[in-house]
Amino acid sequence: MISISRFLSFSLVFISLALLVQACSVRYSFTGTNINYDLTKTFSVENFFNDSGGGPANMGQLFTETLKEFYQRNTQLELVRSNGDLQFSGAISRYTISPQATVTSTDPNAPDRAGQMRLTIVVEVEYINMANEEENLKRSFSFFQDYDPRNTSILQVESVLIEEIFENIIQDIFTATVANW
Repeated sequence: MISISRFLSFSLVFISLALLVQACSVRYSFTGTNINYDLTKTFSVENFFNDSGGGPANMGQLFTETLKEFYQRNTQLELVRSNGDLQFSGAISRYTISPQATVTSTDPNAPDRAGQMRLTIVVEVEYINMANEEENLKRSFSFFQDYDPRNTSILQVESVLIEEIFENIIQDIFTATVANW
């Protein structure tokens, strides 16, 4: 039989541990964000324009909408037209298609040609955090995708490549802003 003093000691230790564990709680998020939703409730995204001189005419609009959708899907923030607690602005500054690998012809009269082409997109982003100005940033994000010009033309794969590139750039923006990795 357990003595009363031993029972009280056990109870006191158990209660102390329970209080200690509760006081040392850590917030976990499935999306990896560390947003304090008590201070930060909204976000706004200005239209990103295509200043690169290349790509489809709707590329800036596509990037803007994809960025909004990503933050709505992966945070609890409310999208507002302007002056959000988190503010995004910027432009697509570069859209380039460049050869990456050459294929040499066995015919000495035929020129070498590209066996691999690369589409690269660079987006300049300015991020303002109204609750914590130390987290503000202004930087370029870029990504690329390769395709084989021997099997397909850029017109056939451009929309898919742009979508994949934007997906990666937006993930990088998310990580640099609200995930703070």
